Amino acid sequence: MKNILFAISLIFLLLGCFAGNKSTHGGLENEAFLDIVGTQRNYVGGVTVILDDKTSFKAEVNNPASNTPRGKTYAIEAGQRTIAIQYDGKDIYRKQVFVSAQETRRIALP
Repeated sequence: MKNILFAISLIFLLLGCFAGNKSTHGGLENEAFLDIVGTQRNYVGGVTVILDDKTSFKAEVNNPASNTPRGKTYAIEAGQRTIAIQYDGKDIYRKQVFVSAQETRRIALP
């Protein structure tokens, strides 16, 4: 009886050793951020941001006084991007930029 109990305990001990710990790893998300700054009274209602002449969205213009983004920032895919900004249907900014993962690109409007 002692041998059977010892054998069962040994089996459970060995099976427990094979379960092990599972580890996961992750990197940075593949996204960057836009911080659009300018004189807010010049851009009432916000601006339209167009990415790569495909995707567009409305964006608020933040106050340029601070060095850190305090207003809204907008997530975009990292990499080589063409960014165009329009206000009242007119282009006020257009540039091809490279943004790295987790980088916040500040765009100062005229």
